[in-house]
Amino acid sequence: MEKAYPTSASHSSASPASRDADARLEAVSSLIDQLEPDHSEADSVEQAFENQLVQVRLGLGSSLFSALRAKHAPTAAHSLRVAMGCSSWASLLQLPDQLRDEIELAALLHDIGKIGVPDRILLKPGKLTRDEFLVVEGHRRMGVEILRSCAASPPMLNIVHYAGAWYDGSREGYDLRSEQLPLGARILSIVDAFDAMTSDQVYRRALSRERAVAELFEFAGVQFDPQLVREFCSYLSADLVRLHGGAARRWLKQLHPDHVNTFWQLSQSTGGAASSADHVFQQRLLENMHDAVIFVDSTLRIVLWNRAAERLTGIAASSIEHKHWSPSLLSLRDDRHKLVDEDDCPVIQAIRQSGQTLKRLSITGRNQQVVEVDAHVVPVHGKNGITFGAAVLLHDASSQITLEQRVQCLHERATRDPLTQVANRAEFDRFFTMTVSDHMKRQLPCSLIICDIDHFKKVNDTFGHQAGDEVLVNFAALLRRNCRAGDLVARYGGEEFVMLCSDCDNSSATRKADEIRAELAELPLPALNGRSVTASFGVTELQSGDTTDTMLRRSDRGLYQAKENGRNCVVQLGSGFTGTEEPAAKAWSWFSWFRGETADQLLERTLATAVPLNVVVEKMRGFVSDYHAEVEKIEEGHLLLRINGENSPHMRRNSDRPVAFLIEMWFEEGKLNLGGRTGIADRTIVRVSVRPVRSRDRRQSDVLERARKMLANLKSYLVALEIDRKQVLPPNATAESAAAQVVDS
Repeated sequence: MEKAYPTSASHSSASPASRDADARLEAVSSLIDQLEPDHSEADSVEQAFENQLVQVRLGLGSSLFSALRAKHAPTAAHSLRVAMGCSSWASLLQLPDQLRDEIELAALLHDIGKIGVPDRILLKPGKLTRDEFLVVEGHRRMGVEILRSCAASPPMLNIVHYAGAWYDGSREGYDLRSEQLPLGARILSIVDAFDAMTSDQVYRRALSRERAVAELFEFAGVQFDPQLVREFCSYLSADLVRLHGGAARRWLKQLHPDHVNTFWQLSQSTGGAASSADHVFQQRLLENMHDAVIFVDSTLRIVLWNRAAERLTGIAASSIEHKHWSPSLLSLRDDRHKLVDEDDCPVIQAIRQSGQTLKRLSITGRNQQVVEVDAHVVPVHGKNGITFGAAVLLHDASSQITLEQRVQCLHERATRDPLTQVANRAEFDRFFTMTVSDHMKRQLPCSLIICDIDHFKKVNDTFGHQAGDEVLVNFAALLRRNCRAGDLVARYGGEEFVMLCSDCDNSSATRKADEIRAELAELPLPALNGRSVTASFGVTELQSGDTTDTMLRRSDRGLYQAKENGRNCVVQLGSGFTGTEEPAAKAWSWFSWFRGETADQLLERTLATAVPLNVVVEKMRGFVSDYHAEVEKIEEGHLLLRINGENSPHMRRNSDRPVAFLIEMWFEEGKLNLGGRTGIADRTIVRVSVRPVRSRDRRQSDVLERARKMLANLKSYLVALEIDRKQVLPPNATAESAAAQVVDS
């Protein structure tokens, strides 16, 4: 078995005074889920929190972590996320404090050996060759050697060493297997692999949480401890915000420096952050762009004016940088050729109202010639809501002006919510349908975030409806600040908002939702006398066989679960986009005839999933809820569902007549012959039959297409694959009998 999941992302008191620590806990809690290397001024506060968290936990060993961050910041960020995940899980497992200390330290430094990996391999923007992979794998041994020279804790060293071992002992270089492996190493290997799978890589998108869990079950008993994989699945269903907050509180308030430093033998060494080349790359890019780029800070001072801006306007950067921005500088005019005043200036509006704009304007350029430009203005904000200014991109559109007719004002009035100025429900429905259809056709992922302000009625009752309106306006502005070009924010109704994220997978959308959640919880609102509010979020991604209805119901179900979990949290549901959806097939085609499927015959398939039967049951509850299915019969191992005509999805035209379907399923836990070196594996087997309720519906030309789409959606819910029934083995099957079966086949 060659497949192994990567285990890295890219490859007095120990705390301040109690009153200071409490104020920092929320910021640390939001930081641990998404630590991205960003050296901008806007993230300096978050960087300080990260440094404090690491220094408190590592004590004298914090310089090692600083060296790792200087070598490769994404690996350091991954290590901190893994350490906090291990700490939270250890708390739920009620492990002894000493063992928890050892696991936390090992997780923070398990990738320290990557300091010795050459940059050409560590920074390679693609998959590694076999030789390069072996070099990277050598970082484990190198890391143990680095830690052995300064660490006084043999158990911690053993955790780092055996974190790369496989549970079945099949990985070379390790002398222990199964329960002989340290418990901390088995925990670390699961959290490490899960974070790696759910993080974006250059050569692949991050997996959704459900798909990553399915992969853990896929390799349970081979790479991972099967019992711990089941425990980890339960951990992911717990209140992670509370657990992460508890882990941060333990680090910041309960650890004493004398205790922390007992893990180290050497005195503290100084470590400085390496200077980054990011600025050089950014400067070279800006200076060689064909479009004009202008940066304006929050005081309307011009801080950057690139060469393209000089060419377009005829104004030298040296003469205008650090001057006060005004639309009169460029004789800015709107699409009706009227001079723009400061109240209507898109740059000033972006800074004051936190909304990005894309408008056709005209400026007075070189030699006093009028130049038509497309102006894209984007506000620049820190994670704490502070406005740093605006970035302006001016594209010369003079050669593109034809007979364009603009009715922007009327369009905005028809499509925007008058209070919050985000899209209204009607515009969302239109855009949602178009986006789902387009992304399904192009086989691209898109995600939906639905969010609801917690206890909003209490806000209205306590502070009045005007204050409630201001809360809605501020929340909408926060959502818009986190919206990319091509995304859509809409007010769905009352205090409920939706964000549709184009070309965005489950992992990225969940990360974005959690960033918004954390920022909202820390944002003081003047209308509430400086207090803040919280919100709950449901996230899902378009998956095979989805419609707008099923996607919206699944996201809404995630929101409901977030409310049930105590509010102020994010729940992501759905396995996400696989990129392998079968193209729609028409009934009576030669393909249908070849497979033996006709409009008068049932659609039957055998599916297999790595997740255990109890998890399959939970996923089926979600399918029943999202499709509004009726349970016709349920008994041990057997389920019959009816999806009524009005809830039957995948109608291509409004004139299509609804079709009611019966979906019958038989469940069993069994063994599957996967062939090759994998051999026999435990799987949940699901036999599925889909058929229309009424016989006359079988004569509809697209009934097979609808049935196949419904089956594809069911496969996504179960994270299952189609198999040949011959691969299913008897419960007492052995490797020899499986091999014989292959020969007989």
